[in-house]
Amino acid sequence: MLVLGIDPGSRYTGYGVVRKNGSELVYVASGRINAARAGELSARLPVIYEGIREIIETYTPEQCAVESIFFAKNAMSSLKLGHARGVALLALSMADIPLSEYPPTSIKQAVAGHGHAKKDEVQQMVKLTLKLRGELAEDAADALAVAICHCQFAGFAERLR
Repeated sequence: MLVLGIDPGSRYTGYGVVRKNGSELVYVASGRINAARAGELSARLPVIYEGIREIIETYTPEQCAVESIFFAKNAMSSLKLGHARGVALLALSMADIPLSEYPPTSIKQAVAGHGHAKKDEVQQMVKLTLKLRGELAEDAADALAVAICHCQFAGFAERLR
């Protein structure tokens, strides 16, 4: 199973592609869509949409997972994140890829073993789980964490059936 994880952001949208072979998770690709250079939010949204379309076209994932909405301290930040997330969901929906959503605490629990893990702890566990070396952009690490979470939950759901 090939899974695309998305960490939506209005400036940088992270993506991570993971292959699940039995119980083994294999890193395929990761990175971030840099929409910040486009300027205003209205110009960044098409960049996010096209970036996700290109990723889908390149890797043809079988399933997708996205971090569900969380509440930020700043209302304007939440609104901008909601726009970016909506564009990401649209791109995935238009590609007709099965989509799952996970709250941040579930993602942290799946990757680091507890729902209140710090960002650097999640990043280190992603690298360890996928046997990665070197630097990993925060957005890409978060997206890989979403994909890892989905692989774990999908495997659990399969066993329940």
